[in-house]
This record gives sequence, structure tokens and C-alpha cells, in this order.
Amino acid sequence: MNRQQELENTSIGRLLLKYSIPAIIGMLVNALYNVVDRGFIGNIPDVGNAAMAGVVITMPIVTIILGFSMLIGIGTTAYISIKLGEHQREEAEKALGNGFIIATFMALILMVLGLIFAPHLLKLFGGNEETIPYGAQYINIFLVGTLFNVLGFCFTSIMRADGSPKMSSVCMVIGCVLNIILDYVFVFVIQMGIEGAALATIISQAVTAIIGLWHFTKGKSGLKLRKHYFKCDLSVIKNIVAIGMAPATMQMAISLVQVVMNNVLNRTGGQVAVAAMGVISAVTMLVLMPIFGINQGAQPIIGYNYGAKNYRRAKETSILSMIAATIILTIGCIIIEIMPGFFVRIFDGTGEIAPVAVPGIRIYVLTLPILAVSIMGSNYFQAIGKAKVATVLSLLRQVLVLIPVIYIASSIGGLTGAWCAQPISDVICTVIVGFVLIKEFRSYKENSHEVLLKSQTSE
Repeated sequence: MNRQQELENTSIGRLLLKYSIPAIIGMLVNALYNVVDRGFIGNIPDVGNAAMAGVVITMPIVTIILGFSMLIGIGTTAYISIKLGEHQREEAEKALGNGFIIATFMALILMVLGLIFAPHLLKLFGGNEETIPYGAQYINIFLVGTLFNVLGFCFTSIMRADGSPKMSSVCMVIGCVLNIILDYVFVFVIQMGIEGAALATIISQAVTAIIGLWHFTKGKSGLKLRKHYFKCDLSVIKNIVAIGMAPATMQMAISLVQVVMNNVLNRTGGQVAVAAMGVISAVTMLVLMPIFGINQGAQPIIGYNYGAKNYRRAKETSILSMIAATIILTIGCIIIEIMPGFFVRIFDGTGEIAPVAVPGIRIYVLTLPILAVSIMGSNYFQAIGKAKVATVLSLLRQVLVLIPVIYIASSIGGLTGAWCAQPISDVICTVIVGFVLIKEFRSYKENSHEVLLKSQTSE
């Protein structure tokens, strides 16, 4: 059975399993980079919560770098897929060469600008006299590896378009496992502290980037990096940037929210509250990554069937995805609510963060079970090609609603209000996205009725 027949005829449940599991693995592996670093940093002796807070204030910079990586990586991947679908292999290789060059150039610019402005940015991002030195130790080393970070993301993304999803997964798993090993060695054995965690990250990312480079030069890739395609083609670059702009913009928006939240937490609860946010986001990230994996798996199924006007299967995929996601999110919420201290202690070797993080995480995850509607709903519109609607709905939860709620809730309830901001935003956005999604689904029945009337009239 070819891919077209599979998407048309195979049961939705089986399709979701097949497409989602590799994506879930990939998302979890990517999340583990940050989670593992925070876990080791939180257990460094004699530094208290300042080290964790120092890493948290660097996250907007890390998110910005990820945004630019997505701009080029996802843009190049999608453009290559289009050209391969049009049987234009040379154009696909030209896109690979151009993507490599602009990714390299952009990474070097980000590295230089980051190293120059990092001290000022860390203060702007919610740092204080005690946390900024730790943040600087981490980010200055991390920035040196910006090229590896960007190229590693781009190569593993393009591998999927090139027909090598297993190689992409292998690259990410190797990098993640190496990061865990090196974190332990550098942080505790060699006792390099927070700098050791950053060094472990860039070395593991360098290995991923080198494997990717080997794959597209000497390996069994379908496309090859060729020197004569290293000359920039403005039309190719324009297409890459246009496609990658939406996910990149989303990452920039997330970076803005991180800045706002860090400053509010620093004002209402001090550096321990900022450190607690680092713990809370690490724990919730592990619960949310499988949901984003299901999202990625559902997207081609929804898109294909919607394009084929098989609206019933597109709708069924969306609903089944939401049910699966809701089950995972509910289980995650219950486990965290029952034993929040267990998860917090993984990142809190000193015990200083727990008194703030435990009540904070209990509030923060309250609305996890309803998140499937807002996350899957916005993804549905992305999958069916309604990019503007999808972008607005995605920005609702992360920016448009959340930022005003953070300021309002924290001004009323202080630190507790700050923790309540995300759940309040989730409730508002779930209602809005649910309404828009139901309206979309109802339009299918109307369209089907119109088609039936036309066919009866013609008869």
C-alpha cells in the first residue's frame, strides 16, 4: 500500500500511531536537552537557587536561537519537500546548499551579537546581581556553540524531507545521551559547575551537527551538499524564509513571554520564584512534548484528507488526537498533583526551591487536561492550510491572552496570581478555540448539503 492509499484507507487510529510515535520520540529528545541541564544544575552543591535562576534568565536567548533555527530548518525542509514532489531534484539540492550557507552565516551573527549584548540582555530578561553571573557563565559558553545548535537542528529536520527519518532520530538520540553523560562528567566529576553543563550541551550538539554534515556529504542521503550550490540564490532564500517565518515568529513570541514572566516573578517572589519557574517549566515540558508529537503526526493525515475533501476523516483525526492528548495530559496532571515534591526534588538539590515550586506547580498544571482543545485546534487549522487562523489561535495562549493576564493576575494576587496566569489563559483560549473549531466542523455539514442539492438538481 503506497502513502496515498494509506492516508485514504487505513484506520485513523493506526495512522496516528504510525506517524506520531517517531515525532513524540523526537520531541522528547529535544526537550531532554534543557531538562537534563536544569536537573544537573539544580543539584550543584553550594550554589543554591541562584544557578537555576541564572539558567532560567538565559532561556529567552536560547528560544530566540531556536526561532532562527526553525526559520531556516523548517523553511528549507518544506521547500525541499515541495521540490522533490515536483521532481526537481537539482532545485532541492540548491535549497539544501542555500539553507546550509544562510544557517551558517546567521548562526555566526547570532553568536557575535549574543556575546556582545548578553550581560545587558540577562538584566533585561529578569536577572539580578546574584543570578546574572551564573546566567553569563552558562550563556557565554552556549553561544560559542550557536553554529552547532543551528546546523544540528537544520540537518535533523532536512533528513526527514530527504527520506531518512530514522537517521534523524538516531542523530537526536545520540546527542541527547551524550549530553546526559557529559553533564554528569563535567558538572560532578570534573566539577566545572554550570559552565560544565553548557559545555556538555554544545559538544553534544556539535556531534549531532557533524553526523548531519557527514550524512549529506559522505553518507547515504538522497540529496548532497554540493559546493556549486553554496552561491546564494535570492529566490530560493525568499521561499525558505517565507515558509519558516510562522514557526520562527511563534518562538520569538514565546521568548517575549519568558521575559515578561521572569520580570514579574523576580518582582513578586525574587530569584527563588524565577528558579521555581525553571523547575515548573521543565516538568510540564515533559508532559507537553508527547502532545506536540501527536500534533506533528496528525498534521499530514488531516491535511491530506482535507485536501481530498474527505472532511469526515480529517475531523475524525482531529477528535481522536484530542482524546489521546487529553488522556495523556490528565494522567500527567494527576501524577504531578499527587506528588509534586518528587518532581521538584529532581531539580532542587538544595531544598531552597521546593517551598515556592511545589504550590506553584500545583496551580500551574491545573488546566493541563483541557489543553488538547487549544493546542490541537490551532494545529488543525495549520494542517488544512488556514495559516492566519492557526497563527492567531496559537498566539492566543502564548501571547495575546497570556501577557495581559500575567500583569493583571500578578498585580492582584502577587506570586500566586503569577502562577494562576497560565491556567486562566488556558481556560479563555480553550473556549475561544473550541468555538472556532466547532464552527469549522459545522461548515462541513453545510458544504456537504450544498453538494448534495447540486447533484440532485443536475439529475
